[in-house]
Amino acid sequence: MKTLVVVTHPSIETSVINKRWVEELKKYPEKYTVHQLHEVYPDGHIDVEKEQNLIESHGNLVLQFPIFWFNCPPLLKKWLDDVLTYGWAYGSHGGDKLKNRKVALAVSAGIKEENYSQEGKYRHTLAHLLSPYESTFLYCNANFRSFFAFYGTENEPGENVPGTENEQPASELEKSTQDYLNFVDNL
Repeated sequence: MKTLVVVTHPSIETSVINKRWVEELKKYPEKYTVHQLHEVYPDGHIDVEKEQNLIESHGNLVLQFPIFWFNCPPLLKKWLDDVLTYGWAYGSHGGDKLKNRKVALAVSAGIKEENYSQEGKYRHTLAHLLSPYESTFLYCNANFRSFFAFYGTENEPGENVPGTENEQPASELEKSTQDYLNFVDNL
């Protein structure tokens, strides 16, 4: 079955990393369904039944998003709250729709990888910051498969680096894109 990739980026048109990942995923419609929440729900009103049916019609689920203040964008949080309902995602009365489903995250992490460490500037690993997602999906009896991350897409506060905030060497961007597809294909 195909993999559903739920993309939550409030300004995908100005994105570098997430936009490139989406472009590449869309080249393989037989393998991936790219579902962009901000495009489908610009008003933020989520059709829960539609989302649940979409998940059920796919094998794997990947949530793709940029890290916002060490968390996900607000629309993804709303999506999780609205879609992962009692009696569907968990609970004794039919709450098994995510049971054994492979679920993973794909994030653009912004700051440099070395800052996401116990010794780093922010004193937490990305795995630690993303652990609530793992716990959520384990609670729903899903098969959580970890995360794929691209680090260093923005300048540190106060840094004066030439070029745009999201500028990345093309080779690094293309490597991450291929690594991301490999990650998804090997869930």
